[in-house]
Amino acid sequence: MLTVLKANGDLSRIFNRSQLDIEPVNSAVNDIIKKVKRDGDKALFELTKKLDGFDLNASSIKLKDSEIEGALKYVDNQTLAALKKAKKNIEDYHKRQMPKADFNYSSDKTGFVFRPVDSVGIYVPGGKAAYPSSVLMNAIPAVVAGVDKIIMVTPPGKFLNSLTIVAAHICGIKNIYRVGGAQAIAALAFGTQSIPSVDVIVGPGNIYVTAAKKQVYGHVGIDMIAGPSEILIIADKSANPAYIAADMLSQAEHDELAQSVLLTTCADLADKVNIELDSQIKMLPKEAIAKSSLQNYGAIVICSDLNEAAELSNKIAPEHLELMVTDPNALLKGIKHAGAVFLGNYSPEPLGDYYAGTNHVLPTSGTAKFSSGLGVDTFLKRISVVNYSASDLKEVADDVVLLAKTEALDAHANSIAIRQS
Repeated sequence: MLTVLKANGDLSRIFNRSQLDIEPVNSAVNDIIKKVKRDGDKALFELTKKLDGFDLNASSIKLKDSEIEGALKYVDNQTLAALKKAKKNIEDYHKRQMPKADFNYSSDKTGFVFRPVDSVGIYVPGGKAAYPSSVLMNAIPAVVAGVDKIIMVTPPGKFLNSLTIVAAHICGIKNIYRVGGAQAIAALAFGTQSIPSVDVIVGPGNIYVTAAKKQVYGHVGIDMIAGPSEILIIADKSANPAYIAADMLSQAEHDELAQSVLLTTCADLADKVNIELDSQIKMLPKEAIAKSSLQNYGAIVICSDLNEAAELSNKIAPEHLELMVTDPNALLKGIKHAGAVFLGNYSPEPLGDYYAGTNHVLPTSGTAKFSSGLGVDTFLKRISVVNYSASDLKEVADDVVLLAKTEALDAHANSIAIRQS
């Protein structure tokens, strides 16, 4: 049973949840990055043998075209069709994010143009699970933005997961490397004999990958520093308790640090959700993980009204926010901070994870207060343009010279003045 709290009570279990603490691994990650910078491929091969127990060399680190195409035979037609449908939805959504046109700088003296970054590296976790959705979510916005070079790294194994490879294949990614962990991030940031350096690194990973991304930021761009998964649901008496419980568990099964919170105006609904949680959790293969997540970071909070629920939600700024209320569109007007919002009883969060088209790479740990999820803009740069004629410059020259001289920057002033003589 989840703890039931009052909105005006002690909510420290929600606000003081464990955040992603990468300090314990920073030193080890720093050593790995230095080694890869210094020794290139040699470091990758040694670290992969030591950390992953896998022998790599210059001829095996990169997947051959035949290996990529061969993965198709291990994916059934129904799954392949679902991946392609998801890909189209994600493409369609992200195409709507593209700037309509460069701002006109011909007639307005100033403007801006948009240009994609040259290259992107995508990190895709490996291990026991397959994450084809991670490939789609990270690759497609870059493709839509017009990035010329996209490469993918994923931890090695005797057999790389076919679904992951096929997802890369349908996105047009041809450069896939068998390397994982902090060493893969270092290779993407600084380059080795086999792996070229990139401009932006995106994609999820374990604490070592996250620490490495943080350390190389500045040499390259990154998407974000992501913490544990989160879901917050605002529900009134019209909501279905079985749906709420299922959606809370959809995040709780991620890992023990995931957070699932229900804000509701109905005490009876809270009791019914607790009953559903107890029933549904027993059917999960990852019951132990989900139970630990709920016990440590889950909560049900009784609010006086939906306005109070919206205010509390904005303070939490959740990664995923579901509005299971009679009029979700009206409540949405009061939502200021969230990674993604799901409206009504039939827009569950997993739709966004896999299929609806919105990106599932989202800000966590309250960072939705100042940041957005992964999108086309992650891979675009806005370049300012100034376009003055001689007469335009003459009209403003005295003001610019004056301002430059107030800062004792005489060469700046002269750059303007010399054009007036």
